[in-house]
Amino acid sequence: MKKLVLLLAVVFSVSLFSCTGNQTANTTDAAVEETQEAVQEVADQVVDSIQAEAAEKADSVQAAADEAKDKVEEAAEAAK
Repeated sequence: MKKLVLLLAVVFSVSLFSCTGNQTANTTDAAVEETQEAVQEVADQVVDSIQAEAAEKADSVQAAADEAKDKVEEAAEAAK
């Protein structure tokens, strides 16, 4: 009888430990998901910032190229 009570106590302890371990895993999974979401948000902001800077620089380069083209055309007209 003592062995049966001891066996039931061990099984009960193991089952409680298993449930507690599962909650920790769920908490860890939730923390991982939150971290991934935060990293994704930051990455999106960085990409948007870089794209905006690239667009500004592209516009600046395009304006300089148009200005240089106009000057070359004016010089060609003046040389005729």
